[in-house]
Amino acid sequence: MAKQLWKPGNMVYPLPAVMVSVADTEGRPNIITLAWVGTVCTNPPMVSISVRPERYSYPILKETGEFVINLTTKNLTFATDYCGVKSGRDVDKFKEMQLTALPAEHIKAPLIAESPVNIECRVRQVLELGSHHMFLADVLAVHVDEEYMDAGGKFHLEQAEPIVYSHGAYLATGELLGTFGYSIKKKK
Repeated sequence: MAKQLWKPGNMVYPLPAVMVSVADTEGRPNIITLAWVGTVCTNPPMVSISVRPERYSYPILKETGEFVINLTTKNLTFATDYCGVKSGRDVDKFKEMQLTALPAEHIKAPLIAESPVNIECRVRQVLELGSHHMFLADVLAVHVDEEYMDAGGKFHLEQAEPIVYSHGAYLATGELLGTFGYSIKKKK
């Protein structure tokens, strides 16, 4: 199997494509689409987002220290892309994409109602790493859409048809290949 050697770069793909909502100190909301988002810790629950300092939402994040990670779906693909390529300096993304801002429980940044999962976050630390600055944040609350809950209380995100981002493309997910631990599960 032949391999090509490339220069160092970020090749951890696919990534979740999320819409991060913020609100400035005057309460004006904005949405920024990010793919550099990740789980940091289970206990305490923490996440990270990485943002370029020149992005419109960057000073809002620095000043307020609050944001919401809103998971995206097949139905939100167009809005996800739009919110990543249009600047909040120029347009009201909630209005243009006909998205509904809902109040969060613990912070001033709004949830996006159309998202199946909204994760309220408060910044703990900012790491200025180079082209992007990483915002390490505590998870304060998670909101899930009841539409994807079954009678037994299990959440089925796959029914919302989440999307991922890879090398400039948005991709659908959905084919179940196995479940955690299936490789060592005893056969009946």
